[in-house]
Amino acid sequence: DVQRYLPSRISGMSDLSYWERLSALKLQSLQRRRERYIIIHTWKTIVGYVPNDLNMKFVVNKRYGIQVAVPALNKSASGKAKTCYDRSFHVKAAQLWNLLPADAKDFQSLDKFKVSLSTFLRKFPDKPPVTGYSTANHNSLLDWSNQSGGLQMM
Repeated sequence: DVQRYLPSRISGMSDLSYWERLSALKLQSLQRRRERYIIIHTWKTIVGYVPNDLNMKFVVNKRYGIQVAVPALNKSASGKAKTCYDRSFHVKAAQLWNLLPADAKDFQSLDKFKVSLSTFLRKFPDKPPVTGYSTANHNSLLDWSNQSGGLQMM
């Protein structure tokens, strides 16, 4: 994988683990960047910068700000359908957006939102699964937030 190989070729990085290289280079894992993109796209949908093609439903909560309703799943759905549901953009977008505290949901501008989002994301460890290393979970923001004891912040 290019993201693991190239940083190891940089002078002074060859002795560092993949996680240490990401940190030293101030890079996020591919998974973290993907989840960040999903959250930003959800913000753009709420604000109206992009069409709401998925017909996401938004609910205002006094404590948490705007929340995205997670679409319902038929309880008798097959295991394969449940897996597809869990992996769908609509469900992931709703779950990830709903992790954000109200103060991170800045609607003044996209740039201000990205700053508040980055501040929030720095609270989560970014340790993607790597062959040869043990990890606490699969590194998703959802995994970190659901881990025993709640949010496991750095």
